[in-house]
Amino acid sequence: MSHHPSHKEQLVSLKRIEGQVRGVIKMIEDGKYCIDILNQIKAVKSALVRVESKVLNKHTESCIKQSFKNKSELNTKIEELIKLVNK
Repeated sequence: MSHHPSHKEQLVSLKRIEGQVRGVIKMIEDGKYCIDILNQIKAVKSALVRVESKVLNKHTESCIKQSFKNKSELNTKIEELIKLVNK
């Protein structure tokens, strides 16, 4: 399968996350309170989990469903998911 789904709609979220990370760096540079920094880090992590979930859902809806047409490709996709989960 040579066609991969587009994840461009995640770019807005990823750019927002990038800004949040820059904000955390600035907070650390400015010596902000630990709990405030940790709250921002948790927000970044949560935002990344949301993006990850959306990419995984699209992978499942597109790549995994498409691989049902070819058993060896399906096995490869299953192995990829198992490796991902075990990371």
